[in-house]
Amino acid sequence: MSWLMVALGGALGSVGRYGIGLALARFSAFPVGTLLANVLGSLVIGLCAGLFDAEQRSRPTGLFLMVGFCGGFTTFSAFSLQTFELLEQQAWLKAGGNVMLSIVLCLLGTWLGFLLGQSLRKTA
Repeated sequence: MSWLMVALGGALGSVGRYGIGLALARFSAFPVGTLLANVLGSLVIGLCAGLFDAEQRSRPTGLFLMVGFCGGFTTFSAFSLQTFELLEQQAWLKAGGNVMLSIVLCLLGTWLGFLLGQSLRKTA
């Protein structure tokens, strides 16, 4: 059951990431789709971390969302490749902006999601 939940979550996350990429493809000079997927994925994983206790994270719902969906939805390998390509093009400002925005916004998303999850957990 655990493997199935991770696989289903990963499939949905990957399709979601692909959809965001298509929707934001017109911003080809800057990887907006990858950045957005990483920020949203960070928000979701932070929300789950704040909402679920350690035991719940290893149950089907936690595995589906945190390991499967977030694992398939977030795009660190794509982020790395796109940043490398910007560096190859000597687009230093865009590459640096991508790195800084990804780190800062994803950490912020995780923190905000965690706070939201803790708040929801207290009211449940």
